[in-house]
Amino acid sequence: MAKEIKYGVVGGTLSAFIGEVHRKAIGFDPRAELVCGCFSGNTEKNRETAKAYAIADERIYPDYKTMAAAEAAQPDGIDFVSVCTPNVTHYEICKTFLEAGINVVCEKPLCFEVEQAQELQALAKEKDLLFAVTYTYPGYTMARVMREMIAQGKIGNIAAVNAEYVQDWLINELAPEAGAQENLSVWRKDPKVSGISNCVGDIGTHIECFVHYVTGLKIKRLAATTNKYGHALDLNANILVEYENGVNGAYWCSQIAAGHYNGLVVRVFGDKGALEWHQEQPDTLWYTPKGQAMQMLTRGGFGFDGEAGGNSRLPVGHPEGLYVAFANIYRDYVTALLAKKAGEPYSTDSLTMVDDGVNGVKFVHAVVDSAAKDSAWVEL
Repeated sequence: MAKEIKYGVVGGTLSAFIGEVHRKAIGFDPRAELVCGCFSGNTEKNRETAKAYAIADERIYPDYKTMAAAEAAQPDGIDFVSVCTPNVTHYEICKTFLEAGINVVCEKPLCFEVEQAQELQALAKEKDLLFAVTYTYPGYTMARVMREMIAQGKIGNIAAVNAEYVQDWLINELAPEAGAQENLSVWRKDPKVSGISNCVGDIGTHIECFVHYVTGLKIKRLAATTNKYGHALDLNANILVEYENGVNGAYWCSQIAAGHYNGLVVRVFGDKGALEWHQEQPDTLWYTPKGQAMQMLTRGGFGFDGEAGGNSRLPVGHPEGLYVAFANIYRDYVTALLAKKAGEPYSTDSLTMVDDGVNGVKFVHAVVDSAAKDSAWVEL
């Protein structure tokens, strides 16, 4: 049976982590088929990856510009492209496909400069294209339950937010060991590839996006400190934020925190209770109603009276993980794209779109600007 949606990939060879995650996640959806790609500028790696995914020879492209032009000209060209390349390339690749009239899903961050982000935002609107930015964690079922509970007033009016995303994979950069093997993702420390920020751009933006996704709060201004430890870019940051409603939040992101691997933790406190979610235990959500004991809510379990819990793909007790979170994002994207193609109403409410990508770029620039001004408040 023919697939309903055809897509292509730029980046993500067989040895690349995030490209593989994207492809496997889309593979959860029987409606989408990978039909073309430019997986690497290296001809051998490009063909090797394409052959592993049974891509026809004529749809293995030497570069993304050739791919965009060819697919836009084909009667059965791709419906969307998934961009899984290093940060520095996102802007040009996304712009090329948008100009060709092709819908885009881009790995975060959207791009380096605010002006570039706004240009892509305007271009997607002008062309009436679906442009999603994959921030990953809103794809988890319990993240969506958290969002729904806050919208339902389960914790009342939000009074404070505390969030962190801490890792230790760059701890050796504090005291490099002679002869130590360089980390495969060390390109993130290079301003030429990562832009003006490493830690904040890489994982701090996940905090900003996730908090906005579950609470709806928008940052008005922030004050930040960043730590580079003698390197070109930040490896640690502490950020105080003020939202548009006057509530404050505190964010911490770090890649030198010994013993922490992928520790995104978000706590939202209201006048009627609190919610807390840990990415490393994504199937549970901690709920504390005012004056009551803390409750552990489990994905697929009892007590959910909204739609968010319906995102579960497995029965309670069978853990879901990162691939499923990505797959939920792509499921919602494909559903919206199919409805749009059919001229039917569609919603992107559950997705992080280009607007969120723009917010992320603004957030990074504000943090770097504040840190350079001795932690002065910077408006977003």
